[in-house]
Amino acid sequence: MRASRLLSIQMLLQTRGRLSARALADALEVSVRTLYRDVDQLSAAGVPVYAERGRAGGFQLREGWRTTLTGLTPSESQAVLLSGLPGPAAQLGLGSAAASARLKLLSALPADARADALRIGEKLHLDPVDWYREAEATPHLATVADAVWNGFRLSLHYESWTSASTRSVDPLGLVLKAGTWYLVAAVRGAPRTFRVAGIGQAQALPTRVQRPRHFDLAAWWTASTRRFERELLRSRATVLATPAGLRGLRQLGRAAARAVDAAAPSRRADGRLRLQIPIESVDHATGPLLQLAPGVEVVAPAALRAAVVARLHDAARCYRTLAAARR
Repeated sequence: MRASRLLSIQMLLQTRGRLSARALADALEVSVRTLYRDVDQLSAAGVPVYAERGRAGGFQLREGWRTTLTGLTPSESQAVLLSGLPGPAAQLGLGSAAASARLKLLSALPADARADALRIGEKLHLDPVDWYREAEATPHLATVADAVWNGFRLSLHYESWTSASTRSVDPLGLVLKAGTWYLVAAVRGAPRTFRVAGIGQAQALPTRVQRPRHFDLAAWWTASTRRFERELLRSRATVLATPAGLRGLRQLGRAAARAVDAAAPSRRADGRLRLQIPIESVDHATGPLLQLAPGVEVVAPAALRAAVVARLHDAARCYRTLAAARR
């Protein structure tokens, strides 16, 4: 445990530069007294750790000194290798770099740990693309990614569901969700989301981007997707569902699945459960709920029930016409 902590001190100082004793102790979850003992042991082992006193002081490594990548446990090396997806890395133009980094990591591990790490590729494969879908064409992803990495403004011609426009944006990060790439970029200081497949043209501009100091990409994305879901699913539909129908409702999305989980137990004589599910609109909900019949029956709103009934009558009339033509 202590050996791992000593290595962590070296890595923290190497990657972050000068750190105070309190910052190091907090990062390692130890007391400041323990941190001082660890630093003394590192110095005794020949690691050039220097201390500077004063308000802006702290511990730092001698300039130019670097530790080699050793000391990884088998589980740590597996975690590092697991974090690199070869498909997305290739899409970002980092395929060869990822392969090279993997080889360097494996060569730095002891033989027994190397064998454990190699089992990741042999026994686990990650496929980020959803069923029955092809990966979207993203010809401008490499250009966008380069601007994200290097902090340059982008000029985009973007086609959304409703309109097309050309604008300059400040890239903040990339997100891969269910096989679809999204660019998070600031427009007039406010972060927005752009589907990379909707980018018709992309050109890096010479202007440097000033990244917001406290912007957290993962936290912003989580809050943004939840807000989008709330704003999109503003209406409610009341349905009656059999056990099979409940399973179908779960497949309509996270919001519908939560509604199923929150529903009170059924006391109806026919065994069906009455519950409300969030929907975007009558037009958007008609098709998906129709597909779940007869396991799911729409009760309200009246407009949605009428739309489902009308669609059923149209389908029945179509099939009656086909059957009559064959006779």
